[in-house]
Amino acid sequence: MLSVESVVAWLKELDQGGCMGIGFGGGEPTLHPQFAEICKFAAEETQMAVTLTTHGHRLLPTLLDRIAGYVHFIRVSLDGVGETYEALRGRRFPVLLERLLEARRLAPLGINVVVNESTIQELDSIVEVAQEIDASELLLLPQQATDVVEAASRAVCNKLERWVCSYKGKVRLAVNEVGSEHFPTCDPLPLETGLRAYAHIDASGLVRVSSYAGVGTGIGADGVMAAINRLAIIG
Repeated sequence: MLSVESVVAWLKELDQGGCMGIGFGGGEPTLHPQFAEICKFAAEETQMAVTLTTHGHRLLPTLLDRIAGYVHFIRVSLDGVGETYEALRGRRFPVLLERLLEARRLAPLGINVVVNESTIQELDSIVEVAQEIDASELLLLPQQATDVVEAASRAVCNKLERWVCSYKGKVRLAVNEVGSEHFPTCDPLPLETGLRAYAHIDASGLVRVSSYAGVGTGIGADGVMAAINRLAIIG
């Protein structure tokens, strides 16, 4: 678990370095006992936008009241709908929808979906849910290989490409950079690439180019920007 003192120091430094936004993810970031205080500091003491990626089930009124005004965008992971979601997450889908409707009153919502053999079949249903909760964005994340899962197959990626090309929904579509090949995308910041665009800091204070990267560098006494610069040299 990262200490509040460390996170606050990094937020100050990132803000001074021109960072435009900080996204709290996980694991599950709302499990941090001082999560609300960290969001409050980021929103009040920096110029950065504050976003949150969560499974959504801890978005109870008690927490929502504490982060109201301090989180500018909430992303919720949605691995399918109904029985598909419940089989993967072990949680009731109707309860999630209740949480999302509550959270939507706090900040704009986005839905993240890891696209794989199971979820590719449910994209239309996920769009329906997104429209029901007035989501602003559907972020498509073609599954990446990890120690426990394989990357999305070429067949799944082909289906996703066809689905995107025929999409007529009102919810904005987005895709992560690593999965953006073969998709028509609009990049408003073409000069912000690599570590100028994004860096990942994990719960041990290791900076990596993404959460999937195997190589990283620790944040030392010289601060987070120095660690990012070292990472750029590493490669």
